[in-house]
Amino acid sequence: MIKSADVVADFLAEKNIRHIFGIIGSGNAQIFDAIHRKGFTEIICVHHEQSAVIAAGTYYRITGQITAALVTTGAGATNAVTGVVDLWADSLPCLILSGNENSKFTNRENPLRMWGVQGYDCLSMIQDVVKFTNRVMDPHQTKATLEEAFYITNSDRPGPVWVDIPMNIQAAPVEVTKLATFTPPAKPVHFESLAGHNSIEKACENLLTMLQTAKRPVFWLGHGIRLAEATTLLEPLLKKAQVPSLLSWAGIDMISSEHPLNFGRAGVYGQRSSNFILQNCDLLIAIGTRMAIPQIGYDLSELARAAKIVVVDRDKAEATKLGDRVQLPICADAKVFIETLLSQLEAKATLNFPEWQKKCEYYRAKYPLIEEVHDDKDGFINSYTFMEKLTKKFKPDQHVVTDMGTALLSGHQILQFKPGQRFLTSTGLGEMGYGLPGAIGVSFARDRGEVLCLNCDGGMMMNLQELQTIAHHRLPIKIVVFNNDGYLMIKNTQKALFNGRFSAVDKTSGVTCPDFSKLAVAFGFANYRVRTWDDFEKYIPEFFAETGPSICEVFTHPEQLFVPKLSLVPNLDGSYVSPPLEDLSPLLPREEFEKMMTIGVHPKSKNLKTDKVSHD
Repeated sequence: MIKSADVVADFLAEKNIRHIFGIIGSGNAQIFDAIHRKGFTEIICVHHEQSAVIAAGTYYRITGQITAALVTTGAGATNAVTGVVDLWADSLPCLILSGNENSKFTNRENPLRMWGVQGYDCLSMIQDVVKFTNRVMDPHQTKATLEEAFYITNSDRPGPVWVDIPMNIQAAPVEVTKLATFTPPAKPVHFESLAGHNSIEKACENLLTMLQTAKRPVFWLGHGIRLAEATTLLEPLLKKAQVPSLLSWAGIDMISSEHPLNFGRAGVYGQRSSNFILQNCDLLIAIGTRMAIPQIGYDLSELARAAKIVVVDRDKAEATKLGDRVQLPICADAKVFIETLLSQLEAKATLNFPEWQKKCEYYRAKYPLIEEVHDDKDGFINSYTFMEKLTKKFKPDQHVVTDMGTALLSGHQILQFKPGQRFLTSTGLGEMGYGLPGAIGVSFARDRGEVLCLNCDGGMMMNLQELQTIAHHRLPIKIVVFNNDGYLMIKNTQKALFNGRFSAVDKTSGVTCPDFSKLAVAFGFANYRVRTWDDFEKYIPEFFAETGPSICEVFTHPEQLFVPKLSLVPNLDGSYVSPPLEDLSPLLPREEFEKMMTIGVHPKSKNLKTDKVSHD
């Protein structure tokens, strides 16, 4: 006879789960005690349940090992919600284990708002943003419930699952030989028929026909490829297909930035050359990327408007959501799709697009990542230029986690990655406060290894308490804090919408952040400050050489622009318009812009006001 809580501890050991993340409370104390007594799984005690779930997500992204977040009843469960939605948005598997009040209170028919002392129906609250929920009401069902949840979290399109165990059920005795078990389906399904093709082979044959008649094809490669454990297939695919490729934000590190067929990152905050390539293609093949608005812009009719579009996604809803704009939707696992396409390319097709590759190389050479607009201003260094110089300091195995705002936007546009390096951020929910817990998850995934965490003053404040988690474990997490006096992205929005009238974004309008150097001292971190490029050359090598926790505060302009960017811009007549995705601000001179557009200029772009001088 053992406790139900011991079944949980044994289950974690059977799954070889070495680390989980959580906070103890009266509602989950039995589970904590059982795991502690078992001695196999280490519980990383964070200081906010949101952080536990985020850390579990980045842990998986590095190791491929599903892990767990352990939360208590009441506020412990509510605090976890942001992390759960983050995992849901970015398709990351994770097991959330919550404790709850005595099972006599936790019947879903209970009409009371509060259950027991501080409990509530957490499963009803969370059910729309997880793949599976269950409350264990019979202790002999504990193992079967955990097994089913563990299977579901990583089947089909991955996502979080939530198992709730009332405190008396945790403590209840169970007879091991009478534990119920779960039997998974015999064979997972990796393909679903769409658009008249009843097999993955037929779908790939249709795609090959489209490729053989295309002149300007593009692959758009996303995080679904990594989730399908298919990143090693990308170089063989590009070598055989010879198709220029773009990467989604979540897939930036899947191919070396130096690969000759990697032409960068397109989108609303895209690289200028990448957007020209996307918009001028005649066949767009999106694999494992959900084609989110930050990627494709706000008007679907303007996306790659001369192109046929193929979408490969494991989720049927994602594969079909763009409707008739997609000529070939394929609902399939990315690995199965790429393996099948590669096989057919080997057997049936010889592809070559030299003129198109040459044009893509021309775009890349003509529009480098750093533009004149990224020059320093008013004595502040520019975050984009900082990122360019920072990339050159990267170690061969550099792992980078970013928060939102300056860290994400400058980082995703500028940072360059080589094989063995990783780049992680929240691309769906995009929550401030992601950076610190995300870095903690990566560090434990790397056996308490080094992580570079790019953060901002505003984002730091959202999960500041996790500095103590880093300090407690002496994790070698190097934190860059971009100090731009508050919420820079919203300042830019307010400048565009309200003629520069600020509210709730900086110290003059109600928001202040602390002296991060003093915080570093308080938490026992090494600390540095960079205000000039001389400071950069002096302190960044020391910062990278630190073996323990460290903070480097970088002072950037409090009103720096994030550009290039798709923006609302004026026409010659004074009216405003949102141009198509290829026409990023700062706008190019119209004569130069027209020369870049193989497919012709969209009517919206013909009469825009620009004072910029042509580079031609």
